[in-house]
Amino acid sequence: MTTLLLVEDNDLNRNMLSRRLERMDYAILLAVNGEDGVTQTRAHKPDLVLMDINMPVMDGWDALTILKADPETSDIPIVALTAHTTASDRDKASEIGFNAFAAKPIDFKALVETIEELIYARHNP
Repeated sequence: MTTLLLVEDNDLNRNMLSRRLERMDYAILLAVNGEDGVTQTRAHKPDLVLMDINMPVMDGWDALTILKADPETSDIPIVALTAHTTASDRDKASEIGFNAFAAKPIDFKALVETIEELIYARHNP
């Protein structure tokens, strides 16, 4: 089973998205901030991480930087989840290493397609 880590501080968003992904037969791990996301990623090595950008304790930008610098987690695809959807936000996300960008409100069908493409690419280089 494919395991995803959802790093999201908003309870409503986290619960809604995790339930929908579980119905798609993904195993879901949850984290409530970037620091927790880094810890969970290192501990569980999920197939993919869905990372909110604006969170307390540690934001998604800093969490991504830590994970991409760690040889144990650097190859795990990370998708930015954010309500900030300007071209500069997308460019910054790409430049610092996010593998994809999903704007909130989430287009669930497009998100699942992105997840599947990234997981396939990771396991079939």
